[in-house]
Amino acid sequence: MPVLPRPRKRLGQHFLIDPNIVRKILQVAALNPEDVVFEIGPGRGALTLALCERVARVIAVEIDRLLVEYLAQTCAQRDALELHHGDALDFPYDTLPAGTVVIANLPYYVSTPLVFRLLEERERIDRMVLMLQREVAERMVAAPGSRDYGLLSVVTQYLTKPRKAFVVPASCFRPVPQVDSAVVCLTGQAARHPTTPGFDDVFMKVVRAAFAHRRKTLINSCREEGWEEPVLRRALEEINIDPRRRAETLTVKEFIALTHSVRPLGLLKVH
Repeated sequence: MPVLPRPRKRLGQHFLIDPNIVRKILQVAALNPEDVVFEIGPGRGALTLALCERVARVIAVEIDRLLVEYLAQTCAQRDALELHHGDALDFPYDTLPAGTVVIANLPYYVSTPLVFRLLEERERIDRMVLMLQREVAERMVAAPGSRDYGLLSVVTQYLTKPRKAFVVPASCFRPVPQVDSAVVCLTGQAARHPTTPGFDDVFMKVVRAAFAHRRKTLINSCREEGWEEPVLRRALEEINIDPRRRAETLTVKEFIALTHSVRPLGLLKVH
């Protein structure tokens, strides 16, 4: 038997050990035999082996070379598995087939950048089932006006329909982390309207500028980011948004309306 690699703290490794959680993830994923799954961070293979039994192909990327070598030995008989050594942030997502299902146990220290990276590649992805730090999961599904609502909430809800499926207690991992996790399912495209080319890029600039200075009003935050105040006021007036509001009070639909309003005005002069 191959030697079981020890957890590496610098990589934020916490390995799932509870088979009940594996079953619940599979249930949420609602996999079909013909599906292709992209798994980020297979770790010691607790979920990987179960996936190989259920779908046509599992493309797994693991940053830890020792774990890649371990999985290559323990999963040698799994023809469905395609194992890659590397960083998921740098993976060539254009090689994934359309309709890929993403399933991942994301390391806490890099979970938010990975979520944004996956959202960038949403056109190739049918749905995502992500296990993350509970705090991050709650930010993804947060409602306007709540403490957790922010940039991640708006972008996730603009591009997908996020749903917090269930909480995963810290005791389900080894080593035991200091916080609980949660599984979030991202499907479809909820708030988006038919848009013109480049609209998403402008939307992202609008949202980033609005949340850049969270404690400031919408007008002041955007001004700090280099926007022309008179033009911004006119854009806000057109859609009946009070410039004294803060970004965390705007709904996703209001951010969409603001993007439509500022786009033709040549307002975006962000540094």
